[in-house]
Amino acid sequence: MFTAPRPITNQWINMTQMQDKYMVGEVKDKALSCCYIPALGALGTGEIFKDVASAGVFGAEFMCPAVHTHFARMSVIKDRLPVVIENFQRLGVKEVICMHDECYGTFTSIASAYGMEVPFKPVYYMDFLLERMKELKGKIKPLNIKAAYQRPCSNRLIPDKLPLVKKILNLIGVKLPKRVYQDENCLCCGEIIRSVSGYKLADDVQKRNIDDMLEAGAEYCVFNCPACQSSLSEKVSKRGLKPVHIIDLCKMAIGEKEREVA
Repeated sequence: MFTAPRPITNQWINMTQMQDKYMVGEVKDKALSCCYIPALGALGTGEIFKDVASAGVFGAEFMCPAVHTHFARMSVIKDRLPVVIENFQRLGVKEVICMHDECYGTFTSIASAYGMEVPFKPVYYMDFLLERMKELKGKIKPLNIKAAYQRPCSNRLIPDKLPLVKKILNLIGVKLPKRVYQDENCLCCGEIIRSVSGYKLADDVQKRNIDDMLEAGAEYCVFNCPACQSSLSEKVSKRGLKPVHIIDLCKMAIGEKEREVA
C-alpha cells in the first residue's frame, strides 16, 4: 500500500499517544469535544456556544484516532478508539458535541464499522451551529460576500452532512460561487499529500485549488477543518483571499467578531 514513510507514520503515532495529560471542563450531560486541537477550544466560545463552552474536553485521551487512516494504520484506531469511548463514558455524558469532522465520523462511521458500541449521542457541530444560528436569527446581519468552501478529507466519513454548509452560509448571507473543485470534486488541502507523495504534487494540488477559488470570484476561503486552515491560510492570504473558519464567519454575522482581513 502506498502511504507515508515509516518515520512520519511513527511520528504521528507518538505525537498522539495518551499520556494522562488532558483537560475536562464542567461536564454534565453534554461535553464539547475539542479533540486534540487547541484551536477548537477558542472556536467553541461566545454567544453561539454559551451553554456548552464550559463543558470542553481536550487531550489525546479524548482524541478520535481517525488521523491514522491517512497513514493506513487501522491497527492504531482499533487499539485506541475503545479507550476514547470509555473515557467519554466515564464522564457520564449523554451527548458529545464534536467540533471536528473526524471525531463525529469516528463515532458514527468507524466505530460501527468495527462493531464498537458508542454509549452516548454524537452531535455534529454544524448541526449544533445551524440550530443556534436559527435561534440567533434576529442578530444576524447578512455578510453579502462570496466564498469558496474548503471541504476537508475527513468529511468523507460523513458525506450526508455536506448540505449543512450551504444551509449555514445561506442563513448568514454568504454565496458559494460555482467552481470546479467543490463538493464531490473537491481537492485536499495538500499537506497529507506532502507527507505521502512529496512537495511537487502537494504544491500542484494547492495551486490548482486556490486558482479555482480566485477564478470563481471568491473573496473568502471558508474552512471546516483546523488542519486545512493551518495548511492553506497563509497561501490563500498571499493570493488575496481571506481565510476564515465557518464558526468565525457565523460570529462575524452576529457582530461578535470583526470581518477578517487578508
